Amino acid sequence: MKVAVPTNGERGLDEEVGLHFGKVPTYTIVDTQTNQVQIVENTSEHRGGVGLPPDLIANTGVDAMIVFNAGIRAINRLQELGIDVYTGAQGTVREAIEALQDGRLEPANAQNACKEHEH
Repeated sequence: MKVAVPTNGERGLDEEVGLHFGKVPTYTIVDTQTNQVQIVENTSEHRGGVGLPPDLIANTGVDAMIVFNAGIRAINRLQELGIDVYTGAQGTVREAIEALQDGRLEPANAQNACKEHEH
């Protein structure tokens, strides 16, 4: 499975999970079968570029996105693009992936989406 995690930098599996899905500087992509790691710069409009973060993520071919939290519009768009979204990720990328594999993250939905931004 190929998993994306919003991150604060480029330290791969040891990078901290970013708390704001759309505004993080990077996304860390991990293939859980091969342990291959790819760092993708957030070039979306939220960082002064173009396009939306879910579309940027979809272009990487991931199966799942694991986040601390995300707004309902981002969750819905990721799901429309065929990407499963899980919420509650904390710590490092490695820890977040372990939490997903252990079933400790919840599928994202309207009830657990970020209400602060409504996006």
